[in-house]
Amino acid sequence: MAGTQKGGKAAANTNKAKYGADFYAKIGAMGGKIGKTGGFFANPELARKAGAIGGRISRRTKKTA
Repeated sequence: MAGTQKGGKAAANTNKAKYGADFYAKIGAMGGKIGKTGGFFANPELARKAGAIGGRISRRTKKTA
């Protein structure tokens, strides 16, 4: 039943059974690591600025005295 929703779900279940529940996360991560264009790769200065902004944001809640 190639090309149908039912077939796609069956294929997904087969892949997860064969290769683990995190199969799609792993292949997605591989693709993200291989990519060399666009995003911050194209503009390292922008990446530096964004990292600096993110580094200043505290994830801790403010404690009142």
